[in-house]
Amino acid sequence: MSKAVRSNAGAKPADDGPALEGSGSAPPQEAGGTAVAAYKAILQRVLDNRPSGTRLKLAAVLGKNRSFVSQITNPSYAVPLPARHVPAVLDACHLSAAERDQFLKAYEAAHPERRGFLSGRPSTRTLTLTVPDFGDVRRNHAYDQLLSDLAERLGRFGGAER
Repeated sequence: MSKAVRSNAGAKPADDGPALEGSGSAPPQEAGGTAVAAYKAILQRVLDNRPSGTRLKLAAVLGKNRSFVSQITNPSYAVPLPARHVPAVLDACHLSAAERDQFLKAYEAAHPERRGFLSGRPSTRTLTLTVPDFGDVRRNHAYDQLLSDLAERLGRFGGAER
């Protein structure tokens, strides 16, 4: 019994679109920028003037990895900062009153549908827990994410999020 073999000789390769930079989760923004790039530029400028561990601290506060922080703070990427993370970002980055006002104005200009969400949002707090070490980075991360998701859901259940 013989198998037929199809040849792709002469066939054009599939065009998967432009190659993406970074982690591949979002294409770079076009030249000229957007309203999202405006508030991300403010945030990037603030972070550049903070101690070197601030980005890592921000990742820990958000329960995300450093690449997520890079995506949400780099104006070159279209990834917006989720509104639920704004209060934590403002707290972790220790923005001055002027920087905070400038950032919030730019954020609201980029996301007008979130205008009431930010002003009426209850404050959050950070809680540090001592948890078991499973000896495996993936299991530890999954456990941490589970606890983070649980806390977020409990907050919504208690009316902390609209």
